Amino acid sequence: MASPETESLEAECLCGSIHFTFDIPVASLPLSVYLCHCSICRHATGAPAVFHSVLPKNTTPNFIPPSTERNLTSFKPAEDCTYDFCSTCGCHVAGVSFDRREWTIATSMFKDHGPEKFKIISHVFSKSGPGSAIPAVVSNIDGREIKHWNPPDDDPRAKVNKPTAEAGPTGEDRLRAQCYCGGVSFTFGRPNGEVRNDTFMSKYVSHRDKNKWLAVYDVCDDCRLANGTHVAGWTFVPLMLCDPPIKTDLKIGTARTYASSSGVLRSFCGTCGATVMYSCAARMPTEEQTVVDIATGILRCPEGVMGEDWLTWRAGLAFEEAGVRYDKGFHQALRDGMKAWSEEKYGEALTMTIEQ
Repeated sequence: MASPETESLEAECLCGSIHFTFDIPVASLPLSVYLCHCSICRHATGAPAVFHSVLPKNTTPNFIPPSTERNLTSFKPAEDCTYDFCSTCGCHVAGVSFDRREWTIATSMFKDHGPEKFKIISHVFSKSGPGSAIPAVVSNIDGREIKHWNPPDDDPRAKVNKPTAEAGPTGEDRLRAQCYCGGVSFTFGRPNGEVRNDTFMSKYVSHRDKNKWLAVYDVCDDCRLANGTHVAGWTFVPLMLCDPPIKTDLKIGTARTYASSSGVLRSFCGTCGATVMYSCAARMPTEEQTVVDIATGILRCPEGVMGEDWLTWRAGLAFEEAGVRYDKGFHQALRDGMKAWSEEKYGEALTMTIEQ
């Protein structure tokens, strides 16, 4: 229970299986938030970055029934903590010490992310995501500089593992999509003639380069609560180009699925929690023409995390109004930054329509 010296902050994932409060000392507010761009966080969530806050030791969640800690799945990505996520919808919840007394919480699932509660102060491991737009373009929020922290170059944590380019049996380019634990792993190809000549599937091919796919940052509430991060990165690819073959149930390897609304299916790794895919009825005119969203955080792009050799990024955020409503300062900075990024990369702020 909160007291005059504490304030109760409430959080809930998309499906509601994880629903709790933390009682935070008023003197500790706003909680400092950092964006982590390390490969573990990207590949274990499927997102471009995670939004984390280290809570005071022994500050543990008060679960609101019927929610319970048993609804979490724990994955051990390192020697000192687990990554916990909702077993039902895949929402990244926290990094937790083995004794369960220290929580580094995903702030994006809190109901109120206003400046009185949370304050984004830094990017960490920004060099671990070479070429990433977010640490480059979100350099200040509401006039405050957002600092960067990276380990020294001679620190083993500073090593960046560059993915290897892949090719199919006839030498064609393939791009690997793989979660952190490797339980979900597949490749897909570039737009081929069948896709480019199809009236539906061709809508997701870059208008600037017919060998690339469209991509966008999505800041809608549902993706935020399914990922546990402010921002989801998506690219749009026909299922028919995936290898090994993936059916419309999105089941591959260790993937679990969650039907978040009518006609919508989301998949995530049941072992490490990474968001993998999103599908909806509107992108399934026939089974053969099914186009799915693939989380860009699991792409293993040799040229950098934006996959610029494979993807053309829209400047505008998807569902921008939802993002601004949730965290005005960050999303306005991201909106303005992506416009500038697009103008620098493409000579204009790309405004392609992405069929929903």
